[in-house]
Amino acid sequence: MKEAEITNGGGAAALLAAGMGALALAILADGTDHSPALQKLMTFYSPTGPLSGVTTTALGIWLVSWFGLERAWAGRELNLKRITTFALGLTVLAMVLMFPPVSDLF
Repeated sequence: MKEAEITNGGGAAALLAAGMGALALAILADGTDHSPALQKLMTFYSPTGPLSGVTTTALGIWLVSWFGLERAWAGRELNLKRITTFALGLTVLAMVLMFPPVSDLF
C-alpha cells in the first residue's frame, strides 16, 4: 500500500490568509477612524457603530482569501519559509498601522 504524500499547501494558505485578514482589519479600522463616509458604510449594527462592519469585513476577507488560497495550493509543496515570512510581515505591518501614533499620521 502506497503512503499518502503530505503537502504544505493548506497550511501555507492558512498562514497567508491570517496575515491578509490582520492587515485588512488594520486598514479598515484606521480608515473608519479618519473617514466619516467609511464610518457610515461600515456601520452594520448601530449600537456597535463601525466596529461591526470593520470586523465583519475583515473576517470575510480572511475567509475568502483562505478559501481561495487553499483551492489554489491544495496538494502542492510550497516554500513555507518564504510564505511564513511574508505572512508575518503582513501581521507586523497590521500591528504597526494600528499603533496610535502611526495611525494618526493618516
